[in-house]
Amino acid sequence: QVQLVESGGGLAQPGGSLRLSCAASGSIFSIYTMNWYRQAPGKQRELVAAISSGGSTNYADSVKGRFTISRDDANNTVNLHMNSLKPEDTAVYYCTFYLVRSDGYGGDYWGQGTQVTVSS
Repeated sequence: QVQLVESGGGLAQPGGSLRLSCAASGSIFSIYTMNWYRQAPGKQRELVAAISSGGSTNYADSVKGRFTISRDDANNTVNLHMNSLKPEDTAVYYCTFYLVRSDGYGGDYWGQGTQVTVSS
């Protein structure tokens, strides 16, 4: 019923920029937190950035000052603007929303992931 679809991944050079987007579709009553996680090969999945329904943001120390998370509630969308990219940013990036469906169910929903590769 509810699905999250990510877009915007790809190849960037060190120092470059990418914008990731994630849009939810389906019968949604309310979206609370919107988050971006990433997982590099051989590493644990880690939280990159989060934004609350009130607009408060939180970032991993490794991306603070370089990445910006924003939300567009009219379109059930979260964006991650990534600037000054580094090779260590290479990972599969996943969006996840904590939301309440129109039928009252609340829980976490995950996108399928989008590959970000930073290499010269």
